[in-house]
Amino acid sequence: MPDTIIFYEWLMFAVRWLHVITAIAWIGSSFYFIALDLGLRKTPSLPPLAYGEEWQVHGGGFYHIQKYLVAPEFLPEHLTWFKWESYWTWFSGAMLLVLLYYVGADLFLVDRSVLDIPSWAAIGLSAGSIVLGWVLYDSLCKSPIGQSTIGLMLVLFVILVAMSWGYVHLFTGRAALLHMGAFTATIMAANVAMIIIPNQKIVVADLKAGRVPDAKYGKIAKQRSLHNNYLTLPVIFFMLSSHYPLAFATQWNWIIASLVFLIGVVIRHYFNTRHARKGNPHWTWAVAIVLFIVIAWLSSGPKLPNADTEILPSASAERFMQTEHFAAASQIVQSRCAMCHTPEPVWESIYEAPKNVILDRDVAIANRAHEVAIQAGYSHAMPPGNVTEMTDAERATLVQWFREGSGS
Repeated sequence: MPDTIIFYEWLMFAVRWLHVITAIAWIGSSFYFIALDLGLRKTPSLPPLAYGEEWQVHGGGFYHIQKYLVAPEFLPEHLTWFKWESYWTWFSGAMLLVLLYYVGADLFLVDRSVLDIPSWAAIGLSAGSIVLGWVLYDSLCKSPIGQSTIGLMLVLFVILVAMSWGYVHLFTGRAALLHMGAFTATIMAANVAMIIIPNQKIVVADLKAGRVPDAKYGKIAKQRSLHNNYLTLPVIFFMLSSHYPLAFATQWNWIIASLVFLIGVVIRHYFNTRHARKGNPHWTWAVAIVLFIVIAWLSSGPKLPNADTEILPSASAERFMQTEHFAAASQIVQSRCAMCHTPEPVWESIYEAPKNVILDRDVAIANRAHEVAIQAGYSHAMPPGNVTEMTDAERATLVQWFREGSGS
């Protein structure tokens, strides 16, 4: 029977793999249908009730696609519904949130130098804020504000900026940007599950019953689909942001998160305009580049935490510090890892601690016991290329120390 820690790591890998695969399927189909919808052509040969058509070539074959705003006079029994990609992307993402940020809340979710709250309270704030995001967004869309595309987008942007600021004052920087992704992705998935698909089912049911479907259902679904289209690129950034301390661990991380939304919007505007054959708005790339430069400049501010910030022990840190092999493990880590994993790295070409992981003192090492064991004990992932020549005996010591502290 393998160690629990090994099973847990492979479980997270499996869930992450599922999340990436389903996200690719969801994003790919979303981009495809937006481009298809914008590129439809009206031709004299269109059948009754058809809105537009498109001929496409792929994989050596030709595809003739026609769109109906309501539905054709005849509807086949077999319909392909594009929904499971969305559902499984959200479900697998929620599982990852639980496995990493809720199970490891004391280390990955709670930053006691930001807000000293118990793990259960942080988890409650996390889940509650995500649900609140959908409720607030859906209410706005159904309100008079929702009738104005520009007005709604401006209000939503203000809300997203406020959430960015709020998250960085509740959680770790890494968790804050990840939550911006979860907050936004939940809105997108709920759009599919609670608006787009139900509206489409109403249309299908009306048609099969011999009733004329109301065009409003298609209009509402299209609005939510368009929102999802513009939110996709920022969500991808936030899901990858945990790899980049310059994004999540700097003083202006909440402004960086806000600007990412604007970059995503202008890039999607470019492609949407191209696909609709309404020109080539090259100015969008200039705006995106300027915003990107501003983000890079903002990231040059002080890192969080910096060298003067006290690193507080997690709930399990004391247990790991009281083990028989902690002194030996700490010496190994500080001699083999701390030249990079410190607020001011001394290793050539390393200018910041990778992933903002600090390992230059006892309490920091105890806080990261799980990661140290996986990266440098059970596996040889760290140090990269074994540049500091960590020995097999030292790796065995790290594993022994972790087992003592975790009771495995």
